[in-house]
Amino acid sequence: MTLLSGSLVFYALGEARYLPLLMLSILVNYFFGLHIGRRGARPESAERQTEREQQNRLKLNRKRRVWFLGAIFLNVGVLAAFKYGKGGDYLPLGISFYTFQVLSYLINVYRGRYRREMSFVNFAVYISMFPKLLSGPIAEYEEVRDELGARKFTAGGIQEGLKVFTLGLVVKVLLADRIGLLWQEVQVTGFESISTPLAWLAAIAYSLKIYFDFYGYSLMSMGLGRMLGFSLPENFRNPYMAGSVREFYRRWHMTLSRWFREYVYIPLGGNRKGELRTVLNLLAVWFLTSIWHGSTGNFLIWGMLLWLAIVIEKQLDALGIFSRLGKVPKTVLSHLYVWAFIPVTWVCFAITDIGQLQIFLGRMFHTMPGIRVSAGDWRNALVNYGFLLAAGALACTPWLQKLFRRIKDSWIGMLLLAVLFWVCVWRLEMEGQNPFMYLHF
Repeated sequence: MTLLSGSLVFYALGEARYLPLLMLSILVNYFFGLHIGRRGARPESAERQTEREQQNRLKLNRKRRVWFLGAIFLNVGVLAAFKYGKGGDYLPLGISFYTFQVLSYLINVYRGRYRREMSFVNFAVYISMFPKLLSGPIAEYEEVRDELGARKFTAGGIQEGLKVFTLGLVVKVLLADRIGLLWQEVQVTGFESISTPLAWLAAIAYSLKIYFDFYGYSLMSMGLGRMLGFSLPENFRNPYMAGSVREFYRRWHMTLSRWFREYVYIPLGGNRKGELRTVLNLLAVWFLTSIWHGSTGNFLIWGMLLWLAIVIEKQLDALGIFSRLGKVPKTVLSHLYVWAFIPVTWVCFAITDIGQLQIFLGRMFHTMPGIRVSAGDWRNALVNYGFLLAAGALACTPWLQKLFRRIKDSWIGMLLLAVLFWVCVWRLEMEGQNPFMYLHF
């Protein structure tokens, strides 16, 4: 009850006007879950059931189906109304994330994978738990069910959680926020007035900014969860070390990828119904992923680019075009491809105005003339941000996690983390808050 109250207060401090919506969602979906999960024990074989028992069970299953469809329609409808209604530019905090958690719970209760949760407090804590409420990770109910009922607060857990939280804070404040300044400067300058090299540097800067911003949040969420006695799922696994777009999105925002795989791609048939059906299933996944992120056309462009890249990758793999290459050349080429392609897609994600997006892409690929372009602008950017970009590139490798694991339990590592924590606090005090990028998705 304490965690529930604290989580609701936490939400109210961020956006009090939408607190009733969150509370109503919890209450309504709790009762949906009770009705959808009303099956009791598994039935005996059909031969041993009386005709009346079979009819009662069929009637109950029809009622469950009605409740389930009503629950899906209501939750998706509310989310769509906010995303595509007049309030689409300013969504309630965390609505996309807690709605997807509700949907996963209801779907799995309906399928019989989960038992319905009888405790209202446990269900409410699952939805509103403040470490993951605003931007995930999208935890499955079974991942936290046992800890909701019997978690343990230990000094070791608090200490370990604080270390992970501090790493996330450092990644957010000292990498994401600092590297993101280059992207902000380019926006202020105007896309028409930047050189092609600067356009690429800005795209790389945004790619690193969105990664470290969201990765930092996920680490902080996991750290807070650990302090509270929860083991929240991992959300990122060195995505920029991927050798394909498919692999990139297996490593990026993994709980969202898992959600679409389990509740959209596999139910549609996955890759089990032929090549054309697989392509269409992937199209459905990326279309829904696009509109989940936003209502403007740039998100659709972003999603369709990724879908097309994944389809082409699958075709090339099937043809075995790269199978003749040696391991090293293939690895190098695949990484170069990802490092060149992903920043282009992030530009499509970042720029909501299609006209401005065309201008920026035109400057990236030198197909659109610039206005009062300084040929040496990229050199100034490298002088100001070169070190940060290099540090960000290094932190994209497994090196950061390996170093953290190696030093976090030593007195030197703990002293370093303590110093970095207070450096971050000082920067936040001096420069003000810089909200997480996924705060209003």
